[in-house]
Amino acid sequence: MARVESVNVGRVRPTAHGKLKRTGIDKRSVAGAVWIGELGLDGDEIADLAHHGGPDKAVYMFAREDYAHWETELDRPLASGVFGENLTTIGLDIQNARMGERWRVGDALLEVTSVRIPCSVFAGFLDEPRWVKRFTAHGVPGAYLRVLESGHVAAGAPIVVDERPDHDLTVGLVFRACTTERELLSRVAEEPRISAALRQKATTR
Repeated sequence: MARVESVNVGRVRPTAHGKLKRTGIDKRSVAGAVWIGELGLDGDEIADLAHHGGPDKAVYMFAREDYAHWETELDRPLASGVFGENLTTIGLDIQNARMGERWRVGDALLEVTSVRIPCSVFAGFLDEPRWVKRFTAHGVPGAYLRVLESGHVAAGAPIVVDERPDHDLTVGLVFRACTTERELLSRVAEEPRISAALRQKATTR
């Protein structure tokens, strides 16, 4: 069964990268149960509210299996949370999850709304050359989710697919639509559960 490997939160700190010069990307694993509400995890701080956080992007999830590629390419271990995700998962196929898909995670009910687009702050935090281009080319971004039902989540909590829409607008396809295959964007707008920002991108391309 799919489960949460790690629950990760971070504090805002200064950075030399990006326009704001501050970031909350540095997420660290925490012990015990954490409350997930409409705006995300208790104790988690977000610096760039224009691009992260809010009801449509309350939780960011990334799969431990998808770290394997980068651990090999970068030739170093990657701790859970180093990509800035709130929940690191095991056994969940995030890449092929569909927009609007709903997951029961611990006590919370979450809904897939968007994908993570790499930025200069992410690149600076990883300190890897050409990081944005490499991450984009690999095309495995993780997923943003909104919180439909608040609840506690801890490491080891089960993840159960509660509802899966009948379409093929997967996380991987939507990421390509936003980056390398923008002709796909018109299809993305067909799903009513996507984030407002993604809908705007899809309808004003």
